[in-house]
Amino acid sequence: MTSRIAFFGSPPDAVPALEALVSAGHEIAAVYTRPDRPAGRSRQLRPTAVKVAAESLGLRVETPGGLRQESVQQQLRDLNADAFVVVAYGRILPAEVLSIPRLGTLNIHPSLLPRHRGPSPVATAILDGEPETGVTLMLLDEGMDSGPLLAQSEPVTLNGTERTSELTARLFGVGAQMLPETLSALGAGSLEPVPQDESKVTITSLIEKSDGEVDWQQSAARIERMTRAFDPWPGAFTSFKGRNLKLIEAGISSDVTRSAPGQASVRDRRLFVSTGDGELELTTVQPEGKKPMPARDFINGNPDIDGAVLGI
Repeated sequence: MTSRIAFFGSPPDAVPALEALVSAGHEIAAVYTRPDRPAGRSRQLRPTAVKVAAESLGLRVETPGGLRQESVQQQLRDLNADAFVVVAYGRILPAEVLSIPRLGTLNIHPSLLPRHRGPSPVATAILDGEPETGVTLMLLDEGMDSGPLLAQSEPVTLNGTERTSELTARLFGVGAQMLPETLSALGAGSLEPVPQDESKVTITSLIEKSDGEVDWQQSAARIERMTRAFDPWPGAFTSFKGRNLKLIEAGISSDVTRSAPGQASVRDRRLFVSTGDGELELTTVQPEGKKPMPARDFINGNPDIDGAVLGI
């Protein structure tokens, strides 16, 4: 059974879900996305990836500055949509909007709820070194990711090399594949939403720039996970000679060191830093104002890194 839908989304990760709904024959009454924003050095207005995709599909696109205005809410009511679908829209839908469609408002959340509610489920799974994650399709309510569950993926195994950017895209791709069938079942009345188990809830926090600053007293394993969890933003970073140094890629060294946490050493043209537990090898770094480079190239231009203490 197909449904009439209003779709809400903005970044590239949301595009596969929109395309999957169209391919499955669901009717897209309108696509809501964030307004065009200045980008690049020229500061020219740039549309969201969802707007570009929607226009290429010949869909109606709306870019309101917010959803609380009565005129916008009346416009949404006039769509006569069976369901709203929200995929990384970038704004919270107010209760007045959530209550408009008869089937409710569906959302793709990149974790196995009720674990990792909140704004950073993917980064948190990587940062905590979890062995698996997954995708949940749910109905939104007024709480934070607290609505009833419609469907969940099989667990997605993590091998310890994932970065937030690529894992997010992968998980939203899984959700996009699940979405059309889930929506059809909901519309046919053959799918019963299931309340979340509140005893198993965990909450993620909003990531801030300061979260990326490396504390060298932490373990090498934790800092290595930071380089992947905080990709692309805010990155894991420290300082060298008073200037920012971003750690793009790193690995845990098997060598044993007795140096103080944060002290760098160069061995065989490779760059190592002692931590509170173990030693980290920096393989790709980005000095302030420059592009990412192999650690070997950084050493060539900064031979005094050997023996220096980072982060001071």
